[in-house]
Amino acid sequence: MELEAYEDGTLLYIGVPEQSAARVNDIIAIIGEAEEDINALLAATASIDGATHTDVALPSNPSAPVDPVVAAKVVAPTSSTEPLPSDRFCASPLAKKIAKEKGYDITQVQGSGPAGRVVKKDVIHFVPDGVHQAYIGADSTEPSYQDLPITPMRQTIAKVLTESKMNIPHFYLTVAINMDKIVALRAALNLHAATKISMNDLIIKATALALAQHPKVNVAWLADKIRSYQDVHIGVAIAVEEGLIVPVVRFADRKPLVAISKEVKIFSERGKKLTPKDTTGATFTISNLGMLGIASFAAIINPPAACILAVGAVQQIPIVQDNQIVPAHMLEVTLSCDHRAVDGAVGHCF
Repeated sequence: MELEAYEDGTLLYIGVPEQSAARVNDIIAIIGEAEEDINALLAATASIDGATHTDVALPSNPSAPVDPVVAAKVVAPTSSTEPLPSDRFCASPLAKKIAKEKGYDITQVQGSGPAGRVVKKDVIHFVPDGVHQAYIGADSTEPSYQDLPITPMRQTIAKVLTESKMNIPHFYLTVAINMDKIVALRAALNLHAATKISMNDLIIKATALALAQHPKVNVAWLADKIRSYQDVHIGVAIAVEEGLIVPVVRFADRKPLVAISKEVKIFSERGKKLTPKDTTGATFTISNLGMLGIASFAAIINPPAACILAVGAVQQIPIVQDNQIVPAHMLEVTLSCDHRAVDGAVGHCF
């Protein structure tokens, strides 16, 4: 998560070293006037929370910015026309973060912002020196390649899903659903709805109502007990550039369809800027790859919830109905279940 300073000033104190974790109520940083004495503030904070603040990184010169790139963001210039020092590289914090995640030397990126400032799009479109040679300049029989850094998001995804697949006994239930009535309902709703209703919105609502009717599926395995949830909070897997996020639509069984639709759209727009509050507390998860043309798949359970529903694409195919071959809109869904908490018969009823 990114946190920008609310006020202009000079970075006087760093309370948490880069790439380390902060405890609740820890001081992250102090910003103030140059040469300002912050010892009294640190002492007062220490007396409240018991911290000594002796194990944190302190700037060798408290009145000077610690990092020239950070300083470009948090230090207000004395004049709008004052040029940057020749040894200071100007880049936005987001551009610096993306460059670090991709393993780029940001000083090699050509900036397109004001006064040559490097911004997000400059880093995204940047091609490092040597990358072309890695693909077209190889003379050996070895395949060409490029090593990409593993981002914190990808590390988290890898850890959670590996543990889920290794430790949770998955089993899968797949059914094909005739969606003709749902397709017609969606078309009718969108004639008058204030916001366009997607097929995914309808699936979220239908799933939430089904969970309310079948609470034995709306559960979590907690080692020494099975937790049965009384509320229905649907986690919705959304793809972002670096992986997946799972924001949560809370009380989805009680919310109007339009409210669910608006909420999912907001989650998609915010992407990586979602907070932990937005992405925790799911009692059930939906992963929909139908918009990508995937007919069917099986998803890995997102713990602690005991089930995840994998949704494919709605396809118009011929089926046999009343001894006749007719076209129908069909959808395949697969329910992945934690066999410790949910049995096949229970999942089938859902």
